[in-house]
Amino acid sequence: MATPNIVNVTTITPNSAFVALATTAATSIASNAAASGVSYKINAITVANTSASAANITINVYSAAALGGTAFPIASTISVPANASLIIVDKSTSFYLLENQSIGAISGTASALVVTSSWEQLS
Repeated sequence: MATPNIVNVTTITPNSAFVALATTAATSIASNAAASGVSYKINAITVANTSASAANITINVYSAAALGGTAFPIASTISVPANASLIIVDKSTSFYLLENQSIGAISGTASALVVTSSWEQLS
């Protein structure tokens, strides 16, 4: 299937994900499979630091589903203060995740960060 024409959307389904970053490896936040026939409108990505020390976060959009392909940073090695939150994406900076694309998070400190994201699935 092809990415839907958003003028002719018939269904908008809300979605949220809450991901604790347990390692310093890339962790999937959202993945839109190839030939899914849907687009994701990414409305919010927030990172909370649950530790007593600052921790770095990188958020990438990948050119393929399941963290495949090339990583394009939308936030690169940003320090999140201890016991604080950082807004990476909000309604004023929303973007579309098309078919065969994904979003991943990389924590500079394992088990310190939690990523919350919300999006609308358009079909």
